[in-house]
Amino acid sequence: MMKAPVILAMLASCLVATPASASASASASASATASAAGQASEAARPALEVLSSRPDQVSGGDALIRVHGDAKIRVLRNGEDVTAAFTRTGKSRTGLVTGLRIGENTITAVAGHHRTSIRLRNHPIEGPIFSGPHQYPFLCKTERSGLGPPVADNQDGQGMRVEGGWSKDCFAPTVTDRLYRSTDGTFKPMPAERPADMATTTLPDGRTVDFVVKRERGVINRFLYSIAMLEDGWTGRAVYRFDGGVAIGHDQGTIGGGALDAYQLGQGYAIMYSSGTRTNTHYNLILGGETALMVKERFIERYGPPLYTVGVGASGGAIQQYIYAQNHGTRIIDAAIPQYSYPDMVTQTIHVGDCELLERYMDAHPRWAKWDDRTALIGMNASGTVANPYTGKPGSDECVNGWRGLTPLTMNPLWTSNNDPEWERMDPPGVKDTVQWTHWDDLRTVYGVDEHGYARSTWDNVGVQYGLKALRDGVLTPEEFLDLNARVGSWKEAKDMVQEGCPFVPSVCPADFDPWSARNAHQGDPAPRRTGDPAAIRNVLRSGLVFGGDIDIPVIDWRHYLEEELDMHNAHQSFAARKRMLNHDGQAGNQVIWFTDARPDGPEFDQTPEALKVIDEWMANIRRHPSRGVIGNKPPKAVDRCFATDGTEIAAGPHVWDGVLDRRAPGACTKRFPLYGTSRTVAGGPIEGGVFKCRLQPVERAIAKGLYGSWKPTAEQRARLKQIFPTGVCDYR
Repeated sequence: MMKAPVILAMLASCLVATPASASASASASASATASAAGQASEAARPALEVLSSRPDQVSGGDALIRVHGDAKIRVLRNGEDVTAAFTRTGKSRTGLVTGLRIGENTITAVAGHHRTSIRLRNHPIEGPIFSGPHQYPFLCKTERSGLGPPVADNQDGQGMRVEGGWSKDCFAPTVTDRLYRSTDGTFKPMPAERPADMATTTLPDGRTVDFVVKRERGVINRFLYSIAMLEDGWTGRAVYRFDGGVAIGHDQGTIGGGALDAYQLGQGYAIMYSSGTRTNTHYNLILGGETALMVKERFIERYGPPLYTVGVGASGGAIQQYIYAQNHGTRIIDAAIPQYSYPDMVTQTIHVGDCELLERYMDAHPRWAKWDDRTALIGMNASGTVANPYTGKPGSDECVNGWRGLTPLTMNPLWTSNNDPEWERMDPPGVKDTVQWTHWDDLRTVYGVDEHGYARSTWDNVGVQYGLKALRDGVLTPEEFLDLNARVGSWKEAKDMVQEGCPFVPSVCPADFDPWSARNAHQGDPAPRRTGDPAAIRNVLRSGLVFGGDIDIPVIDWRHYLEEELDMHNAHQSFAARKRMLNHDGQAGNQVIWFTDARPDGPEFDQTPEALKVIDEWMANIRRHPSRGVIGNKPPKAVDRCFATDGTEIAAGPHVWDGVLDRRAPGACTKRFPLYGTSRTVAGGPIEGGVFKCRLQPVERAIAKGLYGSWKPTAEQRARLKQIFPTGVCDYR
């Protein structure tokens, strides 16, 4: 045996005798061989991708899966071979994996010695996935929608009576049919032979085809859905149609006319639609987003991923686009055309909740007999010539024409909003009377429930100085300002509210006329203000129901200018959304704002087809140059613009809306279309709204800061201010 020193000497000799270059070459060769082997090994490893949904948000027992890899691959579902479901395209295979069990599932791709797995979580087709417990009672409408009676699923009396029992979740089998567009402009069932009144349509590629539509309808997440497209002419593009309105749930809803939009279908768009993404069914946009994801999942499973999906919809349909793009990125829509938009619904309740308090005050004071003056308090437009629907005489404002009736709908748990006679088929009878018909209760899973069993409310007006801007501008005298704020009052808590009067309860009309809901308001001198529930405010701010400006898709925000009609869709809301985007990250270049005039006789021209064409070009640019991002791919017409009543362009470019969100001289569109505000912007709040509860400052500090302009309160007036605002006044800065 050699001794250790001899061995070390021999090793040293070997090392000295080996040239450095040879050693390096051998090392590099070995490294390259190992690297190549590793790369080959990784190349042989298959990759799995779920196309139809997030892996943890699969619904209905199936998922569209793509497997990437060149080698021969087997696919297993929970250990069972489902390779036969996959079709090869290039270097990948795509297949619809069915038979998933509720809960956890494992999909495995095997290529030789390599295995890759992905876990799926499957949820029932009736939901929920993440929206929380189902709402009961729940009114089914499958029969009136042409799907037949709902399938019996339980005996607990929570749903509609059907043959053999009760349907709790309103499920009905899927129905497919074919329709054609008639030359008279209607859709009719497609007969066996080509009808003589068949219309045709010309597609963007120049082809003219028969206007035949294939349609699928059914129930997803308890709501009715529809998927429609040309039978011979789908271009791969899709529209998700969102509808507006105001409702507070407990209802399956119905499918509206937008599900068969003739222009969009005729241009080769597929249309996705759900009664669960109509805000005249409910206003729970957590539930709505979940429903849209499930409908989109169904579409992809049946037709594959679309080239892109653009959202289209007005009012509540516009709100949904902003909220869903914020909360779900591009999983529902890749671009948006919000029409008559607001940033969200829940922050509208802040200033809309002021309306009837201010209207009651103004109706009681001769100072406000001239309707045009009321803008000074409500911020919204007012007119001495527009007919008042409650008096039949000239003189009204947006609070009356646009928002009257929504105060009890939002706040009064005794107000019955759903008078559908189908409720009488529910068991036990009168079950609808157990519902607290309020906006807060429709979203009780978000706002929370108080110790009395009522949904918590965010509404607050502590420290709000109504008419502050009017005071500073000299429109209000100090005495008028003080009297207004002393007497305006606030809303009672839900537990203390009583049934409404006329016109909301027709049986008590005409004697008990109370359009202001005065019986449910605090009155006095000074009348108490209301503190919003801090838990409700915290909950809604973190829920995703408030649009915070986080959106990174192409947006063409379009509206008719309807201010002179005192329409509820006030024009400044488009800029409220933009300001929130700027507040979020300093960027709003992906949103363009278009106005089309509607004066003097109402809307005449629809700018939506032009918006769709601009979006199509914008999306094509993004596909060609993804590295440029959304803003870097804007086509020439994706800029701020305004149009005349006939749709011709008035002005376009980056400065047409100058003066709205900056201090520049008013741009061409700003001059043409005057904007109004809200009661809270008049009170000193920001244009973007969204302040549920303001930060307070002592009255003395507000005076020292010059908050009241040229008014220097006397000692007596200071004492009065402190009496009205004992905890201080709002500091919006």
